[in-house]
Amino acid sequence: MSHPPPRLVDLYAAQVATGIPPGTLRVWLHRGKLTHHGHDRAGRALVDLAEVEALALSKAA
Repeated sequence: MSHPPPRLVDLYAAQVATGIPPGTLRVWLHRGKLTHHGHDRAGRALVDLAEVEALALSKAA
């Protein structure tokens, strides 16, 4: 079973999609709860949106 390719977004796009503030996402990155996937051309951190959504669901449970 193959996994779909990651949907890489910056922290602000992740906030629009999930409602989770970029500051919280930065903390999760720093603590290793989210995988860092490099930076975009503007230097913003990139994360996999599916991973953010899954982590948000686990935190809400």
